[in-house]
Amino acid sequence: MLQPIQAIVLGVVEGATEFLPISSTGHLILVSRWLDLHGEGINTFDVVIQLGAIAAVLGLYRARVGTMWRGLQGRDASGRRLLVNLLISFLPAVVAGLLLHSTINTRLFQVWPVMWALALGGIVMIVADRQLRRGQASSKTLESLTAREALLIGLAQCLALWPGTSRAMVTMLAAMWLGVPAAAAAEYSFLLALPTLGAATLFDAMSSGHVLVQEIGIISIVCGFTSAAVVAALAVRGFVRYLTRHGLEPFGWYRLAVALLVWLGVR
Repeated sequence: MLQPIQAIVLGVVEGATEFLPISSTGHLILVSRWLDLHGEGINTFDVVIQLGAIAAVLGLYRARVGTMWRGLQGRDASGRRLLVNLLISFLPAVVAGLLLHSTINTRLFQVWPVMWALALGGIVMIVADRQLRRGQASSKTLESLTAREALLIGLAQCLALWPGTSRAMVTMLAAMWLGVPAAAAAEYSFLLALPTLGAATLFDAMSSGHVLVQEIGIISIVCGFTSAAVVAALAVRGFVRYLTRHGLEPFGWYRLAVALLVWLGVR
């Protein structure tokens, strides 16, 4: 059984990293190995505690979610447009995830693939942030995104199926390259997490839920969920403020530092 204190540690890691461009999955894999936690139950737990992060976004962006709900009812055109775009962005990852799920779990949920993804993603982030900062400021809004642009963000999200890449990083960079300001790009990434993480959690819970309960235990699941939700809410608030002032480059250097520490620790 996973100890509640271990579940809290993993929940804190999930909440702190899910919406930052540093890869929550990569960090969870590394921390799980550091804690000497292995097995199908741990891999499923790492996915299921994403529900805590989802709860945090639902709470923080309830007004925006309400707009989309009214759009679904035909009472808010901009909310309906945003909802449709999010679904378009969501679909490519669904198809790719279903096709590659087994390969990803067996070959990429390892320390070395995560290390290389962290390092390469860090370099990309540093270069991209410097290029984007040289560009002109944009007034593009989430409501003005086209279906084609939403699809491009969704295709970029498929890259995050490689653990260590970071769903937040690729979706934010894709949106920013399309002219969306950093803060709005972050918000779109947060909202896109709702269907993406929700589907991943549901899939793993249905396929390995019995193993999760047997190997982890209800108390540890609750501890992981709660700690992930609280920390994710704090991380989202702080990240948007930090991103507006400092950009993405510091996170790129952080990724390189973590990759270096992992390389020194496992070579």
